[in-house]
Amino acid sequence: MTQDNLAGRTVAGYRLLERVGEGGTAVVYRAQSEDGGPCAVKILKPRLRKDKNAVERFLREAEYGARVRHDGAVRTYGYGDTDDLYYLALEWANGVPLSEYLTRNGRIDPVVTADIVTQLAGALGAAHDVGIIHRDLKPENIIYDPDTHTAKLLDFGIARDAQMDPAQRLTRTGFFVGTLQYVAPEALSGELVGPAADIYSLATIAYYMLTGEHPFDGRSPRELFQQLLTQDPRPLNQVDRSLRFSPAVEKAIMAGLERDPTRRPATVRDFATALHQAVQDGGGQPEKAGLLGVFRGLFGKD
Repeated sequence: MTQDNLAGRTVAGYRLLERVGEGGTAVVYRAQSEDGGPCAVKILKPRLRKDKNAVERFLREAEYGARVRHDGAVRTYGYGDTDDLYYLALEWANGVPLSEYLTRNGRIDPVVTADIVTQLAGALGAAHDVGIIHRDLKPENIIYDPDTHTAKLLDFGIARDAQMDPAQRLTRTGFFVGTLQYVAPEALSGELVGPAADIYSLATIAYYMLTGEHPFDGRSPRELFQQLLTQDPRPLNQVDRSLRFSPAVEKAIMAGLERDPTRRPATVRDFATALHQAVQDGGGQPEKAGLLGVFRGLFGKD
């Protein structure tokens, strides 16, 4: 055991079994709780223990996660500091990051996509109900188990409390937080965002699950940044000319991607309901456009 690998050590009653992942600020271990149940434990990296902002972010993630109670969100079991270690104990969620699943298996059909969106919308709705905005929705922050079709939301590391005093923010005005491919346009100024930003990000994830591509095709961060600020996203049915989703499915997805946050669905649950209903009404499988459809698409005649 080294300082960088704590496997074999017990932290706050959690037995660290093996190191399974690492991010910019923390290392993740598969662990065992005092009652023998499986769990995951995140440990803040030693070099950041004296970094006030890093510690505040780490503990904020723990606090916010503990406030969100929903089957679609990974549960927080405990957190704090002990033996000069900051730790966060979480539910062990079976499955793989949704990003990994999509890389291996390609796009997901509308029925499964709508089911995943519904689960995530439930978790996000629970977060919004207690005033928490996630702000970093992306496939990497979703655990998906294809055997049970279960999706779970995790990582509230850059979430914010909607009721927080702006003076307590840990980010500077003029700098956006999140991941550019999934961030809402209004977040690019670095100003405070509301639940509508999470709706946009969830709609982007749904778009990506259905098509295997993102709503904007910018090839560099600079180009993508400009597109997000000045352009409307590509309509769902213009991504892959060989496939045609139902008009209702396209409408539901694009409503979540409105640049104006006031024009998006009123709540994240409303977005999920609209997509689910569109799929139920006959959008369960995208139609093959056929050769004629491809030619029509190429010449912009739908």
